[in-house]
Amino acid sequence: MLRFQDPFIRSQLAIAALFCSLGFQYATWASRIPAIKTHLGLTAAEVGLLLMAAGVGAVASFPVVAMLMRRLGSRRLALLSALGLTLLLVALAAAPNYPVALAILCCDGVLVGCLNVAMNAQGAALEVRHRRNVMARLHAMFSGGSLLAAVLASGVNAVTSTVGVHFGVAAVILLLLSGYARTGLLADDQPVEAKEKKGRGRWTLPSRVTLWMCCAMAFGTVTEGAVNDWSALYMKDVVRASAELVPLGIAVVSGMMVVARLFADGWRSRWGDSRVVVLGSALAGVGLALALLSGGVVPALIGFACVGLGIAAVTPCVYVAAASQGPDALTLVAAMGTTGLLVGPPVIGLIANASSLVWGLGAVAASALVVSLCGTQIRWTPAKV
Repeated sequence: MLRFQDPFIRSQLAIAALFCSLGFQYATWASRIPAIKTHLGLTAAEVGLLLMAAGVGAVASFPVVAMLMRRLGSRRLALLSALGLTLLLVALAAAPNYPVALAILCCDGVLVGCLNVAMNAQGAALEVRHRRNVMARLHAMFSGGSLLAAVLASGVNAVTSTVGVHFGVAAVILLLLSGYARTGLLADDQPVEAKEKKGRGRWTLPSRVTLWMCCAMAFGTVTEGAVNDWSALYMKDVVRASAELVPLGIAVVSGMMVVARLFADGWRSRWGDSRVVVLGSALAGVGLALALLSGGVVPALIGFACVGLGIAAVTPCVYVAAASQGPDALTLVAAMGTTGLLVGPPVIGLIANASSLVWGLGAVAASALVVSLCGTQIRWTPAKV
């Protein structure tokens, strides 16, 4: 394993390994859903419930994560969650029946919630400690982990279709990532005893600023998730794109998000998080709305590119702002983000079913504009010039 003397680079790469591992773990089991469906003899409805179990577990993890963050701190919680996700991947490959698989994925959702909060707390602490923006690049590593999982799935399938072999190889990679992360994660500033003492105070309602952050995170993830889920169908059924062009919808969104996240930390340093979120989400909403009004393949692709470019930095910026309010605020905001990803695409489907997919994606454009409005009400970290 590579070691770096610069503490900033060492910690950045260690935290990036966590983001990569989370994207890798999720995409690994998601890529084998057809094989799991066949192995367990599931119906389409049962597969849908299986996917829902992971989301429900992540949303329900809020009180658990808040308590564990106070007791363990972000470093230990991140490492334990990463190890747990590795073990659950192996357990899913060996699941003997549907109820066991449901329980495993529900637990997977809880640990995803734990790792999500802990690694974002680490990223926010790194920015504060070194006064350098890195959160957007860290989130780009999540997408990198998903891409790595897709490549591995393709390679393993060329050799064997056995899920156990695939997940076993993936588990080794996850252990290597966790081992590397362990060498450079930041120690929590407060000792555990101080955190426990602070956590014994009575529970209070979230502040107004925290509620605005929750709203921004929820609608931001609705925008991100719904466009990913519905862009291909819009290309096929509404603008009548050819079979070769249909996949370009999600490719444009995902590609622009990765590129934007690689550059977004520079934008944050130059213009500040407020402008990046407010103007970026406005670009996403207006660009998609104009594309829907124009119709056609090219306007659709331009609109999807606007969404990917504009919404990419919202989640990293909101996580940084939430972390400055404390672990409880960060946990609540993270839970709202998961809720947006879970609830958003089905709601867009209901709107599309009641009217049309154009109106459904119009609701996505409106969600992006809501993020822009919420961004004007949040106390952001000033630009680092």
